[in-house]
Amino acid sequence: MLRWALIFAIIAIVAGLLGFTGIAAGAAAVAKTIFFVFLGLVVVFILLGVTIAKKL
Repeated sequence: MLRWALIFAIIAIVAGLLGFTGIAAGAAAVAKTIFFVFLGLVVVFILLGVTIAKKL
């Protein structure tokens, strides 16, 4: 998932440099969304790991 966020971020940077601002804005929005979903999942799994580790 983090790989896709990085790919979309690179697409946004390249499109921005070439002047395709609409495509750059769309790719940046997708990259930001995927990144925050990834961060949310990381936090959830860390919390689950800590709570399950305490039970064992």
